[in-house]
Amino acid sequence: MNDTVENSLAVALFSEIMTNEQLIRSRLSRVLPKGMEISHFSVLNHLARAKDERSPAQLAKSFHVTRGAMTNTLSKLEWAGYIHVRPDWDDARRKKIAISPAGRQAREAALSAMAPMIGDLVNELGESRVRATLPILRELRIKLEDE
Repeated sequence: MNDTVENSLAVALFSEIMTNEQLIRSRLSRVLPKGMEISHFSVLNHLARAKDERSPAQLAKSFHVTRGAMTNTLSKLEWAGYIHVRPDWDDARRKKIAISPAGRQAREAALSAMAPMIGDLVNELGESRVRATLPILRELRIKLEDE
């Protein structure tokens, strides 16, 4: 394949991904419970699935954001009562974050609000096509994370 075709294919792929991301964020923002932002849901979802507490630095790394951006999100989640923040007993300068029962409820409410929209999209596209697309998107994410 020549460079022009490869470049055109890469541009088309990334254009589609970026446009999809914007459209998904817009739709999710409209259905999330009042006051919840996508970043809040993302952190709550991550903490709900995690087995252990996380530090703010670990969360920032997981979400590819600055520590300052993560601190801002965590402050809002703590204010809402969705997370517990405690000192790290091994290093008092650090903190440990865990999801609270209220955070689990908020996450469940968000998932319930999102489910019809997501389900409709999967049904319209076809479950088998979505399943076939996931490995490609996952592999792309892994390649991008490695860099």
